[in-house]
Amino acid sequence: MTAGQRTKFSNNVSRHPCLMAVIRMAGLRPTRQRIALAKLLFSGAPRHASAEQLHMEAEKAGMKVSLATVYNTLHQFRSAGLLREISIDATRSYFDTDTSNHHHFFVEGEERVIDIPSNLIDVVGLPKPPKGMEISHVDIVVRVRRENPKQIK
Repeated sequence: MTAGQRTKFSNNVSRHPCLMAVIRMAGLRPTRQRIALAKLLFSGAPRHASAEQLHMEAEKAGMKVSLATVYNTLHQFRSAGLLREISIDATRSYFDTDTSNHHHFFVEGEERVIDIPSNLIDVVGLPKPPKGMEISHVDIVVRVRRENPKQIK
C-alpha cells in the first residue's frame, strides 16, 4: 500500500467506528445521516425522543436532514432492535434508547416520558395469546400531570 493509498483510506474511516459497528450489526448500512442521528440518540444516558425533538436537535447541530428522514431512521432503528417505540396515542410516539423491559409515565402538558422500573409494576392475568403466537412484551404507559396547587372554588 502506498502512502497515497493509506491517506485515501484513512480519510474514509468514520470518526464514529463504534456507532458504525452497532448500525452494521443491526443489519443496516451506516450512512452519514444514520451515524449522525445515532450519535445524537445514543451519546449519554438513555433517553426518550420524538421524531420532532430529534429533528430539532439535528438542525441545531448543523445537520441538514428532513423530518421524513428522521422518521424513517427512527423506524429503521426500531425494526433493527436499537430502539423501543412508545405509542402515546395515534399521533404521538417516542423512541426509547433503553430497550430493556420497563414501563413509562407520560407527563401530560410537558410532552415528557419517564421510565418506571419493571419491578414496580406487576402484570397479572394476561390472556393466553392466539394459537401459534406468543406475547413479546407488555407496554404500560401511566399518564400523569402536575397537581394543581390552586383549588377552584
